[in-house]
Amino acid sequence: QVQLVESGGGLVQPGGSLRLSCTASGNIFRINRMGWYRQAPGKERELVVVTRSGGPTDYGDSAKGRFTISRDNAQNTVYLYMNSLKPEDTAVYYCRVTTLTGFGENEYWGQGTQVTVSS
Repeated sequence: QVQLVESGGGLVQPGGSLRLSCTASGNIFRINRMGWYRQAPGKERELVVVTRSGGPTDYGDSAKGRFTISRDNAQNTVYLYMNSLKPEDTAVYYCRVTTLTGFGENEYWGQGTQVTVSS
């Protein structure tokens, strides 16, 4: 099993910044994708950004130009730097990690961290 621990959420004013982090532990072999999704009340979970091991990074439309992902493979940690935050960024942010198997990928989700953007 793989455990994901997220941190860094909280309350921030519009225009402010936050950094989220997610660290994977446990039975970790061949981590491939590390990324972030979010879910606002009454809405479906959506992609924020995902990065692949040795591959491209994909940003959701809401994150382009404002959010940046960073990955520390030695620490099995992924960071999400969020700038110029808007009230519509308010959501629960979930970390997602996939590991390669002989047949495909396993996926793991964090417990979620609340981000609230409000004055």
